[in-house]
Amino acid sequence: FGVVQRQSIIEKGRTTEDEKYIITNWKYEGEYAIYNDEPYEEQKKKGFGFGNPKNNHFSFYNGDLLVGFINLYDEETEVFFGIGANPVCCGKGYGQQMTKIAREISNELFPGKPMYLEVRTWNERAIKCYEKAGFHIEGEPIKQTTPLGEGVFYHMVTD
Repeated sequence: FGVVQRQSIIEKGRTTEDEKYIITNWKYEGEYAIYNDEPYEEQKKKGFGFGNPKNNHFSFYNGDLLVGFINLYDEETEVFFGIGANPVCCGKGYGQQMTKIAREISNELFPGKPMYLEVRTWNERAIKCYEKAGFHIEGEPIKQTTPLGEGVFYHMVTD
């Protein structure tokens, strides 16, 4: 008793057009509101996020519930990893599962290339998730401006 069993997720393949509309309508609260996306139509017009054809997005489900997505962006010597979780699924272990599967997909698509990510230094929940999935912080925090605004980030790499 008292044991909560986490549900497993299934990677459903490349993110569909319909899923992109759903994901860009997700709304986060509090400090996480910085992750609220521009509408998919705007992203297509500007060629970023889901509108950038060089991004490789994959969707994840628990039953019929879209729990999140990942992005793998192939660079010259490494692969940039991005992730987003459905706001109702945050803090439930899905991010760690998606991150582990992302490493497998990246190894298939881009063999031999290491993965990296950048995470805001205040986002302790995400940092712990990434560490449990095999990433570690490398170097000092970096101040940079992103489409979501200015911030201080950790550069994390796979073990």
